[in-house]
Parts: sequence; structure tokens; C-alpha cells
Amino acid sequence: MNAGHFPPPKRRGLIVHGVIVFALSAAAGAGFIGLSRAEVGPAFLVSLLTALITFIPIPFFAYRAYALMRADYRLDRDSLAIKWGLRIEDIPLTDIEFIRSADDLIVPLKLPALPLPGGLLGMRRHPDLGAVEFLAADAKKLLLVATAKRVFVISPDDPAALTQTFARATELGSLTPVEPKSVYPSFVVTQAWSSSLARYFWLTTLLLNIGLFVWVSLLIPSMRRVALAPQSAGGVMETMPSSQLIILPLASLLLSVAGWTAGLYFYRWEKERVLAFVVWGSSLTMSLFFLIGLLFIAAAPA
Repeated sequence: MNAGHFPPPKRRGLIVHGVIVFALSAAAGAGFIGLSRAEVGPAFLVSLLTALITFIPIPFFAYRAYALMRADYRLDRDSLAIKWGLRIEDIPLTDIEFIRSADDLIVPLKLPALPLPGGLLGMRRHPDLGAVEFLAADAKKLLLVATAKRVFVISPDDPAALTQTFARATELGSLTPVEPKSVYPSFVVTQAWSSSLARYFWLTTLLLNIGLFVWVSLLIPSMRRVALAPQSAGGVMETMPSSQLIILPLASLLLSVAGWTAGLYFYRWEKERVLAFVVWGSSLTMSLFFLIGLLFIAAAPA
């Protein structure tokens, strides 16, 4: 029996997550633009909160879209492999007690928190099944994969085909014993943290960003206006409200988070870990440049 791929339905989920990321990005962009123009006061606070509140969820929804794009269920005579982004579960066929539709349950399954199309992810407890982990995209196509450890909920685009393939594979029997494998996204963070160089880059970048926020919070009340734009020689100095200094630590922090995430992506593969350190080192250097830039701004006459 050849291996079969039974991916979940992806189109609707990708559209929903794409719209959410676009809307949040537009709102965050509007907040940052308003922040760059506002004086200290209610308008400045509203723009700051808008920018932060709308930007923070963007990586979360972007990762969910990325995970959905990579999602797949692969079934052969030896195992059922569930891949969802950085989450990987490889279950030996001999460990699977049954695969059946969630509609067969007397007590219906409760969907996980934030049950968006393409992103039914998370843990739930069921009175009959115990711990249930969702790695699914469509609430109308849920299948239960029961093991001794826990029950997984998946949603192949063709549930009947996966169920029939599992029945045939069970009848034929396993060819090669397979070890169970569970990989969680947090595993990459833990593995990278064990590297002293990665810890140095992460902690130094974090301290630089904290220093930026502290310094800006001290400068804003003590300086009414600052020179942020390039100045022409011999011309009238163009200044802006000091409240706009908040843009520097915010930009540094957001770029640092993006760099940290990109580094983790490369760190997953042994051959590309050098790229991860290059990205983390670049994030550290960028935060240092923001700090040096703030030094020059603070020293310039306004």
C-alpha cells in the first residue's frame, strides 16, 4: 500500500486569516502614522494604544496561516503523521485504537478557543475521551484519532478516504516498527536557548530595547521638541514634538520581534542555523543603532 496524503481544506481558512492579518496591519499602520503626528495628549495615547493592540496579534495570526499552509495528514502502513506548522505528531499505526467521525459521539465535542476556519487548534477535555487535541481546519469534517495517550482531532478534506485507507493499512499490518514522535513549536525555543550565543543575542537585544523605552520615557517630559528629520546646512531647524520619540523604541521592538521569529524559523535545520545567528546578530546591531540614533537626537539642539 502506498502512502496517502489527506490534507485539510485550506482555502477558506487562508482567506479568513489573510483578511485578519491585512485588517490588523492596516489598523496598526494607521496607529503609527497618527502617533508620528500627534502631540502629547489623548490623541497620542489613542494612537499608541491602537498601534500596539492591533500589531501584537499579527504574528499570531500570520503563524496560524503559515501553519495551515503546511498542514498535512500522511497515512501509510506504519504510521499516521500529522503536520501543522511546527507541530508534528507521528503516531505508529499499532498505537491507534480507532479512527472515526466526531459525529458519532453522544456528547458533542466542544471546539477550542477562537474556532476560526482553518485554525481549530488547542486542547479540550471530553467526558468520555479525556484529553483531546485539535489539529483541524473544518468543524464539519472532524475525525477522532484515539491513542492510549490522548485523542487527536483532525479534519482531512476527504474523511471517508482516510478512514478507508486506515482500515486497509490495519488489515495489511505494519512493515517497519515506528517510534512515536511529538514535536511542539516551543521545542525550537528550548533548543535555541541551550546555545550560549543565542542567549547572548536574545538577552542583549532585549536589554537594548528596554533601555530605549526607559530613555525615551525620561526624554519626552524633559524636552518639548526634538529634531528628527534631516536638517539643511544654514537653514531653519525643523523640530517635532518630543512625544514622537516613542516611535524609535517601538520600531526597534517590532523589528526585533520579527528578527527573533525569523531566526527561530532558520534554527530548525542544522544546515541553516548560521542564518539564524546572522538574523539575531543583525537584530542586536539594529537595536544598538536605534540607541546611538537616540543619543544624537538627544544631544542635538532643538
